[in-house]
Amino acid sequence: MKNIVAGRVAASTTEFIELALGTPLELWLGVEGESEMERAAREDAARDILTDNPNLPDRVSQVAAEAIEAHAPELFNVTLLPARRPAGRRPYRGGVAA
Repeated sequence: MKNIVAGRVAASTTEFIELALGTPLELWLGVEGESEMERAAREDAARDILTDNPNLPDRVSQVAAEAIEAHAPELFNVTLLPARRPAGRRPYRGGVAA
């Protein structure tokens, strides 16, 4: 299955998210080892983008919700345990052994 966003085929999950949001993930998440000056510049750029695109937080929420919906079976892969007790065990009834 191909992941196509804005007419482009996303080669990875990261690229899919970046295409859907229109910004690189590093802008929002930062990068390991960045200096205080790099962090400040990144945060300034992020603030400018949010000022120019006030609907971006809603778009991010929509992308996240769609991703959860699309991958819900894998994300919420729950196996139900059998309702009955194993054979040979009696339920605890309280009290003191005689």
